[in-house]
Amino acid sequence: MATAGLEAKLERILAEVRGSGGKVVALTGAGISAESGIPTFRGAEGYWVVGSRNYMPQEMATREMFEAAPDEVWRWYLYRFGVCRDARPNPGHEALVRLEAALGERFTLVTQNIDGLHRRAGSRRVFCIHGDAAYVRCAAECGVGLLDLPAMAPRRKDDPFTERERSQLSCPACGGWLRPHVLWFDEYYDEANYRMDSAVRAAEAADLLLVVGTSGATNLPMQIGRIAFHRGAALVDVNPEENPFAELAARSERGFFARGSACARLPGIVAALGAG
Repeated sequence: MATAGLEAKLERILAEVRGSGGKVVALTGAGISAESGIPTFRGAEGYWVVGSRNYMPQEMATREMFEAAPDEVWRWYLYRFGVCRDARPNPGHEALVRLEAALGERFTLVTQNIDGLHRRAGSRRVFCIHGDAAYVRCAAECGVGLLDLPAMAPRRKDDPFTERERSQLSCPACGGWLRPHVLWFDEYYDEANYRMDSAVRAAEAADLLLVVGTSGATNLPMQIGRIAFHRGAALVDVNPEENPFAELAARSERGFFARGSACARLPGIVAALGAG
């Protein structure tokens, strides 16, 4: 049965995946969170003033900057995390929850987003390959493990870093700094913190890679896309704009570029996969 609003080729691809009972991997990026009001922070929203200098996100979100000015990095992140905390999951997140409920162990969600919206929407089979703003860990790697981000007071962008916040962000085991549980620009993916190997294995077993709202600007997501492409898996890219995944989909016999937003496109795609 055709699903209302889907293009014929996309309908055929999804029907084939549904009929085969194969595994589905959803790979999500900043686009799905933008529809909940979370900016990417790579533009004007991401700039941060320290003294008389403007810093770009690629400078703030580094181990080097944290070691030089941990209070300023935390001030930037606490503002960011407040924006994430105030956001709410949208119909795109909710559609992927329905897909997981329908497919069970045949479904894996790999997200680049640190905002926790997938988890808060109800997704459980999630690999957060760039980390999760809900957690912290010891910057000195003393062995304390993953901890919940302490409950912090709401802050405005220009609020100063306080002694209370410094105390809250001290490691309970060694007394050093806690750090955000996020992948910084001068760090590498790994399995222990960012589930790199697990995400690659999921891609290697997928019959469908469903890419949602990512521009392919980082290494591991593109690696996942290339794995799916070279294996001949179905590849559906949901994005308002052209991007490297759309190019892979165009070159694939089982590929389709579903131009549009996650909120607009995902409910129909998920319904066609059997999770109406």
